[in-house]
Amino acid sequence: MEKKLPGIYANKINKPITNNEKVAYGYKEKEQVEKKEDSKRSFQPEKNINQKLREIFASPRYVYKADVKIVTKNGNIVKKIIGQNNTHLITMDNELIPIGEITDISFVTDEKS
Repeated sequence: MEKKLPGIYANKINKPITNNEKVAYGYKEKEQVEKKEDSKRSFQPEKNINQKLREIFASPRYVYKADVKIVTKNGNIVKKIIGQNNTHLITMDNELIPIGEITDISFVTDEKS
């Protein structure tokens, strides 16, 4: 046997509601302002190596190891990195790559690089 719950009180509205129009108009204005601000901020300074490393290790793509393309003064290397210390990156092959020699680092895409 089910209990009958009390009804919900609903106040009657006796006037026209026009607030939706104002909200939509304000939204479009905000979009235009944001586009203008974005065009002013199109120049972004390049990230340094430590910032890129922090992004790689904080990325959801990095669980235990990450396939990365490392550009050094001596050339390009594709390695699986598993960690880092203050001065070196540690690879899956137990190699140490000095961070000071790295000029650029990025995730390896699915395509051949």
